[in-house]
Amino acid sequence: MLETDVNIVELDVRPHLSKKLEPFQLIMDTVKELKHEDVLVLHAPFKPTPLLGILKMKGYSSTSERLESNHWVTTFVHKKNKTAAEKISAAVQSNTLARTELTSSSIEDSGSEDAMNSCEGQPPAIAEPSKSAVLSDEPITQEQKEPTIVLDNRGLEPPQPMMRTLAALERCKPGEVVLIHNDRVPVFLIEELNQLGCLYSVEDQTDGTAKVRIEKG
Repeated sequence: MLETDVNIVELDVRPHLSKKLEPFQLIMDTVKELKHEDVLVLHAPFKPTPLLGILKMKGYSSTSERLESNHWVTTFVHKKNKTAAEKISAAVQSNTLARTELTSSSIEDSGSEDAMNSCEGQPPAIAEPSKSAVLSDEPITQEQKEPTIVLDNRGLEPPQPMMRTLAALERCKPGEVVLIHNDRVPVFLIEELNQLGCLYSVEDQTDGTAKVRIEKG
């Protein structure tokens, strides 16, 4: 247990990612339950760069440390808890290496040796679109806006497709379009798009993949 005067909530998503499960909704559900005095400590196999921006919009500052090639620890502190930020961050960083099991607030089963090696480091950069990069096989009609950003998320392990897409939407202005191509219909992303008020359409592909056209609300 970390010796601080605030409640430390730890979440380890490495087991989910090693099983190719999408942890974004779990992370956001955990964030929703946090109080301003709580501190979230997230364990992941890579630095969750897009997530940092998403939680920053919700009032959280963050610090990240790479402990091993596939183990990043990121600490999130709410802006209303600024006075404790330095002490909390120092306590988290100094205690992580010595910790052999998570506290009662943790998600158990911290095994991560099978976590994907391809996700070491930061997620891939977002590619800017060109006229030849549009993924749709059909020409863009006058009724459709040309995508501002096009992402090919095929072959990426969760949560990278969802996090890349949300990061791209964050960069867009209202009314601009992001076009993505995923290995499957992104169920959790669609739930988040509904909450964000974005318009979207899903086109199933013959190979089992899916293209999603998203207009920022």
